[in-house]
Amino acid sequence: MPDEEVLPDGVDPGKASVARMYDAMLGGEHNFAIDREAVAAFTAIDPQVRTLARANRAFLGRAVRFLVDAGVHQFVDLGSGIPTQGNVHEVAQAVRPGARVVYVDNDPVAVAHSEALLADDPDAAIVPGDIRDPAAVLAAPELRKLIDFDQPVAVLMITILHFVAPQEDPAGIVAAFRDAMPAGSWLALTHATDEDRPDTAAAVGQLYRSRATSPVTPRSRREIGALFDGFELAEPGLVHVPLWRPDSPEEIPEDPSRYWVYAGVGRRQD
Repeated sequence: MPDEEVLPDGVDPGKASVARMYDAMLGGEHNFAIDREAVAAFTAIDPQVRTLARANRAFLGRAVRFLVDAGVHQFVDLGSGIPTQGNVHEVAQAVRPGARVVYVDNDPVAVAHSEALLADDPDAAIVPGDIRDPAAVLAAPELRKLIDFDQPVAVLMITILHFVAPQEDPAGIVAAFRDAMPAGSWLALTHATDEDRPDTAAAVGQLYRSRATSPVTPRSRREIGALFDGFELAEPGLVHVPLWRPDSPEEIPEDPSRYWVYAGVGRRQD
């Protein structure tokens, strides 16, 4: 557990952090009391929030393995959060040694822990950055050192775009990264929806506005699908997160709509 008396520069002790809340949901230790309090409030709204977080993390692992099998050996993980089990470089390098991964996050705690984790891995790095500024992220020396944009690359946007407000142009952000990617590249994303459980989504939105550093904007399936403009979705398309290529039939829930996050993986069209 981090020392709450000595906070990294840029940390607001009065607000929960999206990255640290996610760490708490996954049972991690790199979070503060204020983050755990926010997660408790989230759990009061939706008792299966931790199950949803684990399902989202499991999708990440399945998507990375799928992408390695598709021939991708370099990844950019945007809004990567605090390292936990099943990090992208661990999953990718287990299948393809030498796979290169660059993480990007604007949370100082996430960056600090990522730097420590990756210190001895020449094929992985962390870039302090914000996806709202794609040009700065794409120009970062740490990213350019590892990622060759003349070769296919997978850009991962896992539960990050719903923290981008409409006026911040999430579609434009995706397009900026898409336009930097060569043919044969991929986009994988998950995104909260307000279609299945609108009351829950509204309550969660209010929670993040009042307690966290980043408000959340759930979107409809159509709006989320539009973020894949310029990409061809791989089967099974845009689906609730546990339905995307589950490892076994036992992993398919009776009511997928309880997992109010959509997931998809798409290949950049030539």
